[in-house]
Amino acid sequence: MEYGAVSGMENTDIPEKLKLEVLEKIRPTELEREKLLTIQEELASKVKTAAEKLGIPDVLVRMVGSAARGTWLSGTHDIDVFISFPEETPREKLETMGMAIAREVAKHAEHAEDRHAEHPYLNIIYKGFDVDLVPCFRVASASQIKSAVDRTPFHNDFVKPRVKGLEDEVLLLKQFMRGGGVYGSELKTQGFSGYLTELLIIHYGSFENTVHAACSWKPGQKIDIMQHSEIEHDEPLVVVDPTDPRRNVAAALSLDKFCMFIDHCREFLKSPELRFFFPASPLPLKDSEILEKLEARKSTQLAVVFKTPDVVEDVLYPQLYKMEQAVAALLKEYDFTVMKTGVWSGKSETAVLLELISGTLPNVKKHIGPPVWVKTHAEKFKEKYQGADGVFGGYIENGKYVFEIQRKYPTAKGLLEERLMTCSLGKSVCKSVSEGFEIIEDAEICRIEDTDFRVFLRGWM
Repeated sequence: MEYGAVSGMENTDIPEKLKLEVLEKIRPTELEREKLLTIQEELASKVKTAAEKLGIPDVLVRMVGSAARGTWLSGTHDIDVFISFPEETPREKLETMGMAIAREVAKHAEHAEDRHAEHPYLNIIYKGFDVDLVPCFRVASASQIKSAVDRTPFHNDFVKPRVKGLEDEVLLLKQFMRGGGVYGSELKTQGFSGYLTELLIIHYGSFENTVHAACSWKPGQKIDIMQHSEIEHDEPLVVVDPTDPRRNVAAALSLDKFCMFIDHCREFLKSPELRFFFPASPLPLKDSEILEKLEARKSTQLAVVFKTPDVVEDVLYPQLYKMEQAVAALLKEYDFTVMKTGVWSGKSETAVLLELISGTLPNVKKHIGPPVWVKTHAEKFKEKYQGADGVFGGYIENGKYVFEIQRKYPTAKGLLEERLMTCSLGKSVCKSVSEGFEIIEDAEICRIEDTDFRVFLRGWM
């Protein structure tokens, strides 16, 4: 198998000693494996007992995900328990019976929380493990799925035999992606899923091969392990799902995270070091550092701050990204130059951040009308503005009438305070913002003392 080489990296080998050092930190111990197996068996037993108690027949239990495939990182305690029902089960009945079984199991848990993907499922904390109890249909093949989760057991069946002997390679790639901030396909991160990392290792054969290959990736990169898909996708990376050729496993991966991974691979091969797997944790910015950065940047920092909506992250973040774009568009509409935008969300407060070249514009604005020779429109335009209140003066420039008029919103803060609710906001975010928000500017940002926010600011500023 040939992989594209990157200039200056053609003969770069990753030291075996480094890989072993990383694996010592991330490979689960025998004790961890035994505990996981015990917990899986307990959960399977409790699901079966619950189904019997509730008189629900023909229920099968499957452990899926990285914990079931031996590709989980030490210290992570995630278990996916799939409660499968016959294919002909009506969806409403599957949801009702599946959640009834899950709630029965949750009686033995430390914590339980209802969650919703395509249909409801239950997340519980059981003996320190983060467990998802997911009802699904037992279909004959992934091409016949009735809900998105139905294909997951087929992922297990495909990956498990093919990844045998390559588990360490998967662990290395997962930790490397973590180190680069690109691991996780949830909507907050928009990175690489666990299943995607496994498929990359199956395709390229090793962690080292994957890193070398990724250095030459370009948007539109396609990987089709089973060579069975002609369907076109327009995402940056297309990895055809071996169990369902219609699906791109990398659909959640954003262009920026795709490029961040390429950059991470290139930098790593220049100097393979432990820090690419375990970067130093950034320290929260102190007030004095924020003020220094503000002074050095000479730009305007704005934050729209409101109470964090009580919804799961996969519901919240798409709405925050939507708000981020809408607020930037509003500012641009009124002539403010937006340099960058970002979002942060904590337990109590959420903020949409914007950096502007300036948060203040002149009171006067140039308003250009039609060419003088377009008689009807030109005369109407002139009549409207000549001598009107808030007009500083008029003249002809490049053959067009121009009037200098008073700007309605000379400050970005004032614009947002008055017009924020006209922006397109998602349902949960809109409700929270309508209940109250604050626009803070420059040094006022020091008001937010949340440690995670201060860490976010270090990357932001």
